[in-house]
Amino acid sequence: MVLFLLLVALLLSPTGEAGKIIGGHEAKPHSRPYMVFLQSKISGEPHICGGFLVREDFVLTAAHCLGSSINVILGAHNIMEREKTQQVIPVRRVIKHPDYNDETRANDLMLLQLIRKAHLTDAVSPISLPRRWQEANPGMMCSVAGWGRLGVDMPSAGKLQEVDLEVQSEERCIARFRDYIPITQICAGDPNLMKSSFLGDSGGPLVCDGVAQGIVSYGEECGMAPNVYTRISSFLPWIEETMREYKQQGSD
Repeated sequence: MVLFLLLVALLLSPTGEAGKIIGGHEAKPHSRPYMVFLQSKISGEPHICGGFLVREDFVLTAAHCLGSSINVILGAHNIMEREKTQQVIPVRRVIKHPDYNDETRANDLMLLQLIRKAHLTDAVSPISLPRRWQEANPGMMCSVAGWGRLGVDMPSAGKLQEVDLEVQSEERCIARFRDYIPITQICAGDPNLMKSSFLGDSGGPLVCDGVAQGIVSYGEECGMAPNVYTRISSFLPWIEETMREYKQQGSD
């Protein structure tokens, strides 16, 4: 665990390619008990992402976060400390969406089945997914959270940060991103405000009215809003069927 914390310190340093919430503030400790910290290796290099608990034994995240030797930490606030609330659970199975496109980031979602169920506490509990008729519409205020630096060229406190973001019109992201797909993606973040998610926040949830509506997918390299989020409501059948299938299969 000590070695892991040293690696996290390197990842979250100003020179590390870590993630950051831009223009946000520190979240109230454990006010987002569904948040998950993911640490893995991609092409041999350390990589961090976010994720969120959707069932006691399943974490939802972005497909582009797929790496080797994934460490999953639930119940964390300060990832630099070994908090009593933290639960470290190995991943049993990685299920990437079969139609994920690594070049365009279309269908950017992935389920992680844990080797055992999380112990539900005040610091660890799943978040609700939207019903099929629920949508994140332009003008709706949502929020996103993640670990990492607090801004460009600023160090990280290592504590969970959060920021409020407004869902934008389809036209805004279509004009900004050539591969934006309104049916399966959400555009969020006012371009007139320096508030956004960024590298390393990938895989975390875009939360609207207490429901996980989106998954942090991609945005501008400079961190300017808006950003693109995978629209969860468009993938509910795949999510539900996949969790049901592997629950029936049980252990390998």
